[in-house]
Amino acid sequence: MSEPDRIEIEEIDAAPPAPERPRLDRAPDYLEGFLSQKPAPVPAGEPGGEIYDNVIAALKEIYDPEIPVNIYDLGLIYGVDVTGDGHVVVTMTLTTPHCPVAESMPGEIEMQVGAVPGVGVAEVNLVWDPPWDPQKMSDEAKLELGML
Repeated sequence: MSEPDRIEIEEIDAAPPAPERPRLDRAPDYLEGFLSQKPAPVPAGEPGGEIYDNVIAALKEIYDPEIPVNIYDLGLIYGVDVTGDGHVVVTMTLTTPHCPVAESMPGEIEMQVGAVPGVGVAEVNLVWDPPWDPQKMSDEAKLELGML
C-alpha cells in the first residue's frame, strides 16, 4: 500500500486585506432634489382626488336591499366619471334586470352623489352589458357573504 497524500497546513497571523470598494464619483446629495419633490396634485375628479373619493364613499353608503353589501363592493358600479365643472356620471348595473329596485335605485344614487360637496349634477346610466356576476364583487364583499 502506498502512503496517503499529505496536506500541508500553513498558519497565517493576520487576516488578508479587505478588497477595495468601488467609488462613485457623485455628490453625496444626489438624491436631495428627488426627495424634496412634492407629488403632483391629483385633480379633484380623478381617482385619488377629493370629489372622486367622496363620490366613492357616498356609493359605499348605499346597500342592495337583498344582499347586505354596499353597491360599490358588490361590483354594481362600472364607472364614475367626474368633469371639471362637477358633473358626475355613474355607470352601473343591477344584479338582474328583474331586480325590485330597478326603478328606485338610480334615483337614490343620484340623490346621494348629488349631495357630495363639489358635485353639481349627478347622473346615473343603468346598463345591462356586461351583465353582473359574482366575480365583480370585491374580496371584502365575498368575505362578508362567506364566499372566500
